[in-house]
Amino acid sequence: MLTTDQKGAVAELAIAHAAAELGVGVFTPLTDGERYDLILDAGSRLLRVQCKWAPLDRQTVIVRCYSNRRAREGLRRRSYTASEADAIAAYCPDLDRCFLVPASRFDGHSQLVLRLAPSKNGQRVGVNWAEDFDFDARLTALLGP
Repeated sequence: MLTTDQKGAVAELAIAHAAAELGVGVFTPLTDGERYDLILDAGSRLLRVQCKWAPLDRQTVIVRCYSNRRAREGLRRRSYTASEADAIAAYCPDLDRCFLVPASRFDGHSQLVLRLAPSKNGQRVGVNWAEDFDFDARLTALLGP
């Protein structure tokens, strides 16, 4: 059983590996305390990326868009904003797959549910399809031709 810190480290390494396989430069901040874990060189711009472990729940991948830290009153939850990170990269260990969520999709949300298969009730409006957030495709689109 991995601790939350170990899960975070595994996710960060998996995401860095996926980016490096695409030929993307991967950098880490020299100091702690930033709201992002990696910096990805996406050609014409640098992306501040927060890395997350994303568990599989039936036919969905849960991407948590917040951090927790211990405080006097207990756990303090803080959601990520577009001013703090450009994207959240999520690693789903059950699928051994990474996803990339732009800030415009997570800003103001505590989590995002990425659906792998159609829902049983046939709902289509407001569904976040996992395929739309495929790490390789999203990052390749940012890199351009």
